[in-house]
Amino acid sequence: MKKFTRTLLSVGTALCLYGAAAQADTIKIGLAGPATGPVAQYGDMQKIGVLAAIEQINKAGGVNGMLLEGVIYDDACDPKQAVAVANKIVNDGILHVVGHLCSSSTEPASDIYEEEGVLMITAASTSPSITEKGYQMIFRTIGLDSMQGPFAAQYIINSVKPKNMAIIHDKQQYGEGLATAVKNEVEKAGIKPVMFEGVTPGDKDFSALIAKLKRNNVDFVYYGGYHPELGLILRQANAKGLDARFMGPEGVGNPDISKIAGEASEGLLVTLPQSFEKDPANQALVKAITDKGEDPSGPFVFPAYSAIEVMTAAMTATGTTDTEKLADYIRANTFKTTTGELSFNEKGDLKEFSFVVYDWHADGTKTPVQ
Repeated sequence: MKKFTRTLLSVGTALCLYGAAAQADTIKIGLAGPATGPVAQYGDMQKIGVLAAIEQINKAGGVNGMLLEGVIYDDACDPKQAVAVANKIVNDGILHVVGHLCSSSTEPASDIYEEEGVLMITAASTSPSITEKGYQMIFRTIGLDSMQGPFAAQYIINSVKPKNMAIIHDKQQYGEGLATAVKNEVEKAGIKPVMFEGVTPGDKDFSALIAKLKRNNVDFVYYGGYHPELGLILRQANAKGLDARFMGPEGVGNPDISKIAGEASEGLLVTLPQSFEKDPANQALVKAITDKGEDPSGPFVFPAYSAIEVMTAAMTATGTTDTEKLADYIRANTFKTTTGELSFNEKGDLKEFSFVVYDWHADGTKTPVQ
């Protein structure tokens, strides 16, 4: 595996240290994701999970006589900044990373990690293309769009049964990938969407889109993307009298969507990982997180925690931090984690992962659909 020193790129990266004081007998783990920008809330979820895992493992004595140290890097979910962050991580000598979060950032960063021998586990990026390149150093502890899209589509086919369905996405790798997966699956069942269109991230006025939805008598909308845009679409659609139900992926499953959309978020359908914070086996950890005033219920909190569990279990079992040996061990074994027993295929993807359909409420809470 080719390894070389890259020129340090200039980047406005927010950097902070967590865990034990920096010293020779610590294992540094980079945490890469959005600390700023429109989806920083998801970065907070990832951070909560990773730092909780580091704290718990350090309290138990660390790994192979060494303590863990978390080093946080902000990529703002921007692909160019993610490349700069990945290069900085390499130049900082960090060989173990949890992140990135947005698929469009994770993919270019993973190219660098693979080439430089950095082990990366993402707890949030779901685009299948990330692990289609035959890389050996890249893993994830969350399901793929190719799992979530068809899962959502089956619910639409069997339970919603729309008359006039529209599929909208944000033109980004994550959102458009999910939208396409849903489109392909519903069309197999004979449901032909009357619209398949993209919106531009950052847009504020969706009146033209809503007018077109009304002209097409749309009664159901699947949205692939993140909560800032969907929140505005929901609010404006409600104000303009569009009588349609909406559905989206974990990228919209954030209490902030209710802050944006208000009552218009009531009844939104969301596909999310199961609520690991409700597992009786995780209650001590839930208490440790809530005692700090943090929220354990975000969809990426426990997958991020389990990424650290997998990484450190491999270190303990092999007695090393060598990334190639760790990658080989991770691919060949099963791990008991807070998100269940995890095992990985040759691509570095989970062999199994379950999503759940939730009914979203205007107060930012959710109820599993029976």
